[in-house]
Amino acid sequence: MIRPLVLALCLGLALPATAFGEPAPAVAIARAAIDAVIRPGYARLQTAAETLEKDVRALCDAPGPAQLETARAAFRDTALAWASIEMVGFGPVRAQNRLERILFWPDRRGIGLRQVQAILATRDDTATDAAALAQKSVAVQGLGALDYVLYGTGAEELAGADGFRCRYGAAIGANLAKIAADITAGWADNDGIAGQLAEPGPDNALFRDQSEALGEVTDMLIHGLEQLRDVRLNGFLGETPDKDRPKRALLWRAGLTVATIRANLDGLRDLFDKAGFADHLAAEDRWIAASIRFEFAQADGALSDVPERIADTLADAQAREKLAFVRVVSSSLSQLVSEHLTAAYGLTAGFSSLDGD
Repeated sequence: MIRPLVLALCLGLALPATAFGEPAPAVAIARAAIDAVIRPGYARLQTAAETLEKDVRALCDAPGPAQLETARAAFRDTALAWASIEMVGFGPVRAQNRLERILFWPDRRGIGLRQVQAILATRDDTATDAAALAQKSVAVQGLGALDYVLYGTGAEELAGADGFRCRYGAAIGANLAKIAADITAGWADNDGIAGQLAEPGPDNALFRDQSEALGEVTDMLIHGLEQLRDVRLNGFLGETPDKDRPKRALLWRAGLTVATIRANLDGLRDLFDKAGFADHLAAEDRWIAASIRFEFAQADGALSDVPERIADTLADAQAREKLAFVRVVSSSLSQLVSEHLTAAYGLTAGFSSLDGD
């Protein structure tokens, strides 16, 4: 448990301002993103994952329906904590395949699912040790694997005496907690990525000027919105109902598809608001911030009463229409950020992280 690191997130960077007493807008936005969004977001993920590990181990020690529901609730909290900070696609999360180890998805060919099922079928005891599990395929280590353990075929045995399945789940929880702690530690270090992002300059190997630092933060919005539309929604939501594929939705077994979409949106909205993008816009560009906030509110309202089970949502014409509306809103948000917000700050939107470029 790395509680001191979690506490350190609340202390801020304490980095120097410009010679005039206040940092330039680009630097101010980057620093606010670190202190108000990235560090607290990973701290929440670490706390949730540690609780998940504890609750799944408690289920193994005392199997029963009540403890199973407690473990599932901890899984939900961890999945939503991850979804709210998932837009951070750089820094420590990119080291050691941590991004894919937390969530291997989409799994369009079912390769990861088959690997998880094979572990359960063969009762591979090495998968019950977190350190050994961390050396296995990324597909069997994270949230997708634990979704199947807790909700997939045979999951009801967790409330009984199926010790192996539960021990494998506990190892996944421990693995997630370790990954989250390592990412948290990476961002807590002012001599690492946080310091580089907060202090761009010619001697900085990653961010040579303020526009590069601001561009990295803005790219979190751009790519986060692209992923929401192109992967999260389009992965299962067809152009017409007959083209829907509910079993391609993220965490559909746990009934968390809609909840993770909302958490993605909440995280992106927090990034826009708490990083202070609106605070540094010129008067003639303030409509951009108002429009972005309006669109986020539209999406949140549309999802407020959508059924949690994605199969139920898609079977309900009105609920499905709300998801389709959120897809339209996400496109509008993408345009507002990638075209108008970037132009207002003199930036050029980067290539899509989903293009493979």
